[in-house]
Amino acid sequence: MTDTMTYLRYTYRLRVSAGARAALAAEWARCRWVWNEAVARSKKAHREGEKCGPARLDKMLTEARANTPWLAEGASVPQQQLVRDFGKSRAKALKDIKDRLPVRQRAGMPQYKKKREARPTLNYTQRGFRLQDGRLRLAGGIVVRPVWSRQLPHEPSSVRVYQDPTGAWYASFVVPAPSEAWPQTGRVIGIDWGVKEIATTTSHAHDLSHPQHGRTAAQKLAKYQRMMARRRPARGQAASRGYRQAAQATAKLHQKVVAQRRDTARKWAKSVVRDHDALAVEDFQPKFLAKSTMARKAADATIGATKKTLLEMARKHGRIVHLVNPAHTTMDCAQCGARTKHALPLSERTYACTACGIVSPRDTNSARVMLVRAGLIPAGVEGARPCGLPGRRQPEPEIPRR
Repeated sequence: MTDTMTYLRYTYRLRVSAGARAALAAEWARCRWVWNEAVARSKKAHREGEKCGPARLDKMLTEARANTPWLAEGASVPQQQLVRDFGKSRAKALKDIKDRLPVRQRAGMPQYKKKREARPTLNYTQRGFRLQDGRLRLAGGIVVRPVWSRQLPHEPSSVRVYQDPTGAWYASFVVPAPSEAWPQTGRVIGIDWGVKEIATTTSHAHDLSHPQHGRTAAQKLAKYQRMMARRRPARGQAASRGYRQAAQATAKLHQKVVAQRRDTARKWAKSVVRDHDALAVEDFQPKFLAKSTMARKAADATIGATKKTLLEMARKHGRIVHLVNPAHTTMDCAQCGARTKHALPLSERTYACTACGIVSPRDTNSARVMLVRAGLIPAGVEGARPCGLPGRRQPEPEIPRR
């Protein structure tokens, strides 16, 4: 064990009684009102040229609870956490505007949460919940029973209670966990991302083929979506029981595919990190694939999520990661470093160097180029940077799921 402390999320299904379900729905209604009030105050302050900082938002909540008995009936902790989340979202959006980022890369300003679209999400800090006799007791007298599929390794620092699209309730605990450094292996690996194969590496045993979970579920998903289309209610009318059942079946299938993709990524990332001391990873941004003819297959591959899982696993277990600039990696020769005069078309899957004559699969050559650029093969360190240092804009780290 090392002294580095990381935070993990442990998520458990909740058994919720009818009374607790009604109490959670009422709590969420109050929190949604607080969020929408904060959005309205923020927009008004923007029109009038005034500031709407954290102090003003806290004052707004205090006044609202004092003047609205219905709001004061609920617990203050989830409402305060929602105001803090609103302040962070607004500050991030203003910072992106100030930095003059392209519109597509900016975080949007907080918007109203609509009753029929926003899913209940309640956040509680340590003073807003406690675990007692196997039950989760939330502020406001709400008691639910988690399904303890495994024990928490430490006392949780916070909990998020939310409802997924299928209607099931979950509790996600944030738990501090020390990082565990695995033994040294003396091996390194280069990783190139793709669509035919999600990851091609310099170790063929660690290549990640495309599992096509979404394609496997596509036929059943289309069936449920046709059911929803036939039973869709007219505008202004309540949804029928058949429509709700079809929508729930669709949500369950989507949830299954997401779980399959996450499981595949975690298992592959764990095997790669366990067997190698240093990783040279292509710093690939798959957003442009959404506009290409490979959009559907690329979305099913979830390259971005797989890359994120790999980086989190390497950070947790003390491995060295080099993020390599992907420019010209398909044009350079990993053997002699020569660069082709023209970019290779996607249909050409074999790389043949005109300088040294080496012939190898295109993606395998790119994976070897990652090692060269990262300096893991003594031939140069052009275009590589350690993971986490300034460079290309990286998304804010999230607490990984366990």
